[in-house]
Parts: sequence; structure tokens; C-alpha cells
Amino acid sequence: MQDRFNKDNKQRENNDVIFGRNAVLEALRSERPIDSVLIAAGERTGAINHIVALCREKGITVKDVNPTKLDYMATGVGNHQGIAAYIAAYEYVSVEDILKNAEDKGEAPFIVILDEVEDPHNLGAVIRTAEASGVHGIIIPKRRTATLTSAVSKASAGALEYVPVAKVSNLASVIDELKEKNIWVYGADMNGQDFKKTDFSGGVALVIGNEGKGISRLIREKCDVIVSIPMKGKINSLNAAVAAGILMTEVSCRRG
Repeated sequence: MQDRFNKDNKQRENNDVIFGRNAVLEALRSERPIDSVLIAAGERTGAINHIVALCREKGITVKDVNPTKLDYMATGVGNHQGIAAYIAAYEYVSVEDILKNAEDKGEAPFIVILDEVEDPHNLGAVIRTAEASGVHGIIIPKRRTATLTSAVSKASAGALEYVPVAKVSNLASVIDELKEKNIWVYGADMNGQDFKKTDFSGGVALVIGNEGKGISRLIREKCDVIVSIPMKGKINSLNAAVAAGILMTEVSCRRG
């Protein structure tokens, strides 16, 4: 039976995606790290309802999608049976794990929060720079974000092996919890104070926003300080990963 499952699973996998009810169910039962599950709209039969219930128990995001999306994703793979699962390249950690990482090193926490950064290459690049800058961990939301796929792992050039990533349901509440622990939250935005004139001493949580929209209104309001990178050219904004890299390097240099 296991050999049969392995064969079926191999046939149904497409990079970071598993297709088919049995394959997804077995992946959930095996405790394999799963980012999210996609279900064709209207497909809520007994087997799929059971999978949805397991996802809820494990805190895995379930999304209803147009069946044509699954058809496109499963091109060359076979019958998707109305369901697919995105597999994480690495296990996620908790926010507490990130804080303990800082504590174990005897350092004030240095955390990066990504507010709906959607490009896997940007996420990978941020992780790579975070590792070089001494960041203790990265926090991402559960929805509308790039996740720990093989593309992200590749873009990180191996840094994902060393930088813990937490995926949370509510960024705003997590920020509140960090502030209660005397961690100052700095949001990156073009309409802020010069980052070179900003005090980054103590615990730091650096917020980087979406590639197009920047930091969302609610998260911006939660920040203690908004910082910006002065621009001298005709372009008034930077790629999210580049901006994050400049700010992480600055914080790292200030910390010694």
C-alpha cells in the first residue's frame, strides 16, 4: 500500500504542489509541512470535507478557487480531483522560537516582518540578507504572501537553512505582542524619517511592505517609527528586497 501511495504521490507532484484527494490526505497525516490547500469551488464532498477539517485542526489555510486554476496547475500531471496542496520546503517555527533564538545568543531581538511580500525571489533575497545581518527570524502572514517554496529556498542561496520563519494568522496582534516585550517596530516607507538618523538600539522589528502597495494601513499604524531611504535619482522607490537589505545592514552595523 505504501509503495502504491509513493507511486501515486510521485505522479501527482508538480514542483511544490501535490494533487489528488488521497495524496493530499496522506501528506496531512504524515505531518509533512503544508502551506495551503486549494479546493475547486463547489467541491465539498465527504472526502474533501474531511481534508478541510484536518486543515482547520492544523491551522492550514484552505482556499476555494476556480476549477480552471487547478486544471492549469495540473497540466501534464493528471486528474487533480478538485484539490491541491502547496508543500513547504521547510518547517515553520513559532514567534516564540524566534525570540528564544535571540535569547539563546544573548542578543536583543532583531526580527523582520514581511507584510504581504508576494514575490518568492524577494522573500528568498530577504532571507539571504537576513542571515548575513544577524536577524533572528522572519515573520510572514498566512495569506497573500510568498511562502517557503523551493523557489524561495533557491533564491535564499542556502540561507533558509539558518533563518527561522514564522507564519502567523494576524500580523497586527503579533506586533502588539512584540511591543509588549520592549521590541520597537520600524516600518519602511518612502514618507518617513531618514533611516540614518534613526535610533535602532534595543529590540528591533523591521516591517517591509508589499512590492506594489507598501505597508498596509493597519500595520503602518502599529509601527512605532516610519523610516525611509533618501533617494537621489529619478526613481522614488526601491525593490522590496533591496530596501530590506539596506535597512537590515544598517541595523546590523548599529548593533556591532
